[in-house]
Amino acid sequence: MVGTPAGSTPPAPRSSRTPPSLLYMVKQVELVVRSRLDELVKPSGITALQYTALTVLERHDGLSAAQLARDSFVTAQSIADLVRSLQTRGLIRRERNPHNRRELLILLTEEGRALLELCAGPVRELEERMVRELTAHQTEQFRTALTRAWQALS
Repeated sequence: MVGTPAGSTPPAPRSSRTPPSLLYMVKQVELVVRSRLDELVKPSGITALQYTALTVLERHDGLSAAQLARDSFVTAQSIADLVRSLQTRGLIRRERNPHNRRELLILLTEEGRALLELCAGPVRELEERMVRELTAHQTEQFRTALTRAWQALS
């Protein structure tokens, strides 16, 4: 071999591969979750983004469009179409805010709650599949780490 003295072994090749960044890995998880979630909710006639908005309302009913957009990770511009679509389907309704008559609050309807109940099992199974290789303690640590990462960037 060129550059290796006779009788000696060549140096081990250095790996030029560095592990992917955490940001890249988080994005990979996000994309696969969104894809699987889209597959799960498609038979119900909604998208993963619409499902996310409904789950936000399930936890915090009566939000403004701006707050729903922030909590659902969509832009203020795209929330209007999302809300219109969900309202047309009868999954949400809008009411005037009694404390600010100029503001409309978005509320989950019984139909919206029923749809979420229909999706609950498959969505729970998806989450369980995601953490299947983790112990209960590791899953809780993962949840805590994700929460702290989100808080650090918020």
